[in-house]
Amino acid sequence: MFSNALNEKIMRGVFFATACTSVLAVALICFFLFSNGANALAEIGVFEFLFGTIWRPNIDIYGIFPMIIGSIYVTFGAIVIGVPIGILTAIFMAFYCPTLFYKPLKIATDILAGIPSVVYGFFGLIVIVPLVKDFGRFLGMGGNGNSLLTASILLGIMILPTIISVTESALKAVPKLYYEGALALGATHEKAIFSVIIPAAKSGILASIVLGIGRAIGETMAVIMVAGNQARIPSDIFQGARTLTANVVIEMGYATGLHRDALIATGVVLFLFILLINGVLAVLNKRK
Repeated sequence: MFSNALNEKIMRGVFFATACTSVLAVALICFFLFSNGANALAEIGVFEFLFGTIWRPNIDIYGIFPMIIGSIYVTFGAIVIGVPIGILTAIFMAFYCPTLFYKPLKIATDILAGIPSVVYGFFGLIVIVPLVKDFGRFLGMGGNGNSLLTASILLGIMILPTIISVTESALKAVPKLYYEGALALGATHEKAIFSVIIPAAKSGILASIVLGIGRAIGETMAVIMVAGNQARIPSDIFQGARTLTANVVIEMGYATGLHRDALIATGVVLFLFILLINGVLAVLNKRK
């Protein structure tokens, strides 16, 4: 049998090795992306690549600005739809939900988190696309239903489990003394929740939103199935668009040479987006 001191050293070494493995994995991903993407950026030009509006690999023109705009629009739409519903649902589950209904609601949320993306895509094709198509025709906008609005609605549904789960955990982590102190000072149940508990859980709520944004901006299969995949800047929400992730998945299977490097450089842009989002979250938490 090992002594307690030796066991502690062994476990410390195991934990250190696993931590180093995680850091090494991130470092290798960064090295692969930036080393391969740098070739495309050097040959195409950073400005032409980021702000070019034409993507035509057959004549070696690579401008991803329409895909950047498409990703931003779709992600923003998903946030507008999913964040309010997710946070309000988490508040209901944490403070208002009857015990009889809590477990079924929690199970339903967990099931939503485990549904594959392609199943969400089929749901979008069969249910959401026809509804958006009819709604667009009712407004006189036209379109076939494969649009920014459809992708935003579908992604808004897909990010709900993440936002609900993390927000609920953050709300329940706030000490009960906060709530009881607010009631002792004369606050109502709603006032205590919205004026004391939610501000105290702000960092966790922001983390849930960032995770939801990461899920939305990184989603591929469901977006490909419902967004229309048109490499252009959409002029309204009923037009199709192509996101950065969709652009990579659609063309990577047959890309070679500069075309392949340009797609990898698109992955670099996605990576920088995620870093920017996490940096904003860190700044917000630091200000708190």
